[in-house]
Amino acid sequence: MGGDYLQALERLGVALALGLLIGMERGWERRDMPEGSRVAGFRTFGIITLLGAVTTLLSPDSMLPFTAAFVVLGMAMALGYWRESSRWADISLTTTITALLALGLGALAGKGEFVVATSTAVVVTLLLGFKPELHHLLQRIEREELLATLRLLLISVVILPILPDHGFGPWQAVNPYRLWWLVVLVAALSYAGYFGIKLLGRERGVMVSSVLGGLASSTAVAVNLSRLGHNKPAQQALLASGVTIASATMFPRILVMAAVVAPDLAIALAGPLLAAALAAFALGGWQVWRLSDRSIDSGEQLELRNPLSLRFAIEFGALLALIMLMARGFAIWLGGRGLLVVGAISGLADVDAITVSTASMYHAGHAALPAAGGAILIAAAVNTVVKAVLAGAVGGLRMGLYVSGSLVAALAAGAAAWWLF
Repeated sequence: MGGDYLQALERLGVALALGLLIGMERGWERRDMPEGSRVAGFRTFGIITLLGAVTTLLSPDSMLPFTAAFVVLGMAMALGYWRESSRWADISLTTTITALLALGLGALAGKGEFVVATSTAVVVTLLLGFKPELHHLLQRIEREELLATLRLLLISVVILPILPDHGFGPWQAVNPYRLWWLVVLVAALSYAGYFGIKLLGRERGVMVSSVLGGLASSTAVAVNLSRLGHNKPAQQALLASGVTIASATMFPRILVMAAVVAPDLAIALAGPLLAAALAAFALGGWQVWRLSDRSIDSGEQLELRNPLSLRFAIEFGALLALIMLMARGFAIWLGGRGLLVVGAISGLADVDAITVSTASMYHAGHAALPAAGGAILIAAAVNTVVKAVLAGAVGGLRMGLYVSGSLVAALAAGAAAWWLF
């Protein structure tokens, strides 16, 4: 019997703590209101969660006490909201809804579901406490960026689960579920990089802008900064270091994608990719520090395209399916050498598709480690050379030489690491 009392007291204590946590935030938010004019505050929320726990303890096998308490509390909160809204113009339904949720959290604690109850209470308190920041975020997000968020949810939460998870086509090389999952992975990385730039601001400097921009699209950053370098010859050294830093970001990006799809392959690639990244970051960062950069003083800002569009998802999915077919076919016809050829060809345009497709083949047992790792590294090397060529073609010979020196050194570091390890 004593154990039952202790268990009940423990559950009531957790419920009370959760209510006081939420009530502290609600009380602080409305601390300037006169005493007695608030619908619910610090003490009230503690009592509400205790009520939820008590209804569960009184009748653990029946929802009737909790339902009755929920209805009565809802009516009381609605009456309080009506009273507050007649006195204050900026009253919302947030506190009313939170009180009903708090009752449910108290009931969860009464059932002993401490992890679910406490985690939810912390998240709810954070959402309530970050009201100004969240409202400010909404003011900064443009319509196209909101649509990009919804598109990401569409392709990941809605489309992905309904796709068949088995192979189609020649050699059963195209698995729609795996294919689309890889599309979601690459889209999410680009999305994160875009909004990193959006939230931190492009004015933070070449280093931050190039790192985050490289996460979204290192090739786009290279072209954009090279264009700025063509218009601002005096800043070519600084902008070239930005291209180097964005290109360096590609290497850990490849490593992350490979690690998600095939961790063993990522371990094998870690040495050369990290060596190339560290060399490029060091050279680009040293140049930025030497020039005492604080921002891109060009009167222009780093531009990135729409973070995610359905057209991008479909086009990338089609490219990925094509590369999967090519890689599987060449691997069957020519062995490991065929996969290396596909890697070199793919690297001319995009390194993401060959990375995720090759990693997927390796994970499924359709490619050996040397061939899969070699194909990804060749694609990365070819793509890096393409960025140096673009820098020279768009920004001019001097810009191209700046970028080429750093990127060739980075590739040499990666090649040395591959040879040693």
